[in-house]
Amino acid sequence: MDPTTTTTSFQDVLVIGAGPAGLATAACLAPLGLDVKLIDRALEPASSWRHHYERLHLHTVKTHSALPGLPFPDSAPRYVPRQGVVEYLMAYAEHHGLRPELGQDVVAIEPAPAGTLARWRATTASGQALAARHVVLATGANRKPSAPELPGQADFGGRILHSRSYRNAAPFAGQRVLVVGMGNTGAEIALDLVEHGVRAAISVRSPVNIVLRDVLGRPTQLSSIALSKLPAAWGDALAVVLRNLTVGDLSRYGLHTAAQSPLRQLREEGRTPVIDVGTVRRIKSGDIQVYPGIQTLTPGGVRFTGGEVHPFDVVLLATGYDAALHELFPRTSLPLDERGMPPGTVGEGALDGVYFVGFDVRQPGGLLRTIGPQARAVAQSIGASGR
Repeated sequence: MDPTTTTTSFQDVLVIGAGPAGLATAACLAPLGLDVKLIDRALEPASSWRHHYERLHLHTVKTHSALPGLPFPDSAPRYVPRQGVVEYLMAYAEHHGLRPELGQDVVAIEPAPAGTLARWRATTASGQALAARHVVLATGANRKPSAPELPGQADFGGRILHSRSYRNAAPFAGQRVLVVGMGNTGAEIALDLVEHGVRAAISVRSPVNIVLRDVLGRPTQLSSIALSKLPAAWGDALAVVLRNLTVGDLSRYGLHTAAQSPLRQLREEGRTPVIDVGTVRRIKSGDIQVYPGIQTLTPGGVRFTGGEVHPFDVVLLATGYDAALHELFPRTSLPLDERGMPPGTVGEGALDGVYFVGFDVRQPGGLLRTIGPQARAVAQSIGASGR
């Protein structure tokens, strides 16, 4: 601990992150009458959702995406758009009387010195120390962009940027864009580009699971929840049948289907299937080309593993994010899984008094659906601890 750092505040609970997970947790803690401080490194509320790409909609239905204590308004569509989520989060904070303290970037969380009331102390980038009995990590699975360096990157004559920087297609007019990675973000950005007349292709290194967002008017989210309640072998088998009937074999277009069922891949690897909202149709029509993995960048484009070379002006990395939780705990080992996520909500042993909300990426139905139960579990655990 920096000796120049002084403790500037003490509270019963420090909630770090004022996105959906932090707001939900603070709301569930409110009835307990505790001193709760809710902070966020951003300078504006609902910052992450404000800066997502503009065409983004929730892929989960609004009834299964709302936070505890406030549904989405009746006027909202089934799949709420990005701006609608921002407005909902603002309304949620107002409804529950939550006032996040913004511009508080936590850089380290360490055990508090012995003999103090606090168990944990968080240090901010400005050198402030925030002491608390309980710390709730709600910083999200997408805290830090993952942007691997590509072979030949130094020689590439165009632009390389992470999908986090993408807002809309306008800056890419007249350019050739390669989207690297076909998760939900990569698939939807490629679709957005071609819908606005930009030449776009996708580099897909590995087999993928693709499902339609709706089948015969029924949201796939609801079907996946129902299938997950069956014995795993049955649910997996039915998920494969549904995928094959609705999406089919796309190998002729350069897309190979994952061997595992969408449910199993989510359950075992934490990988969400691509929820298709039109990208597959554009691939079949030839509007979006699919190429294999990148062998190397060249001064004017990309050489792919199959040997083909094509010109591109922009390489857009839809290569995901890292929760980067280990960076926040310099003196405490975290039992993270292979995705860098905590295995549970309530910390134990050396992590007693630390809680994790909004990191369970393995449950069917989407991340937002898991936040409510986790926030309530945290509030129950803290309430039962007698402070």
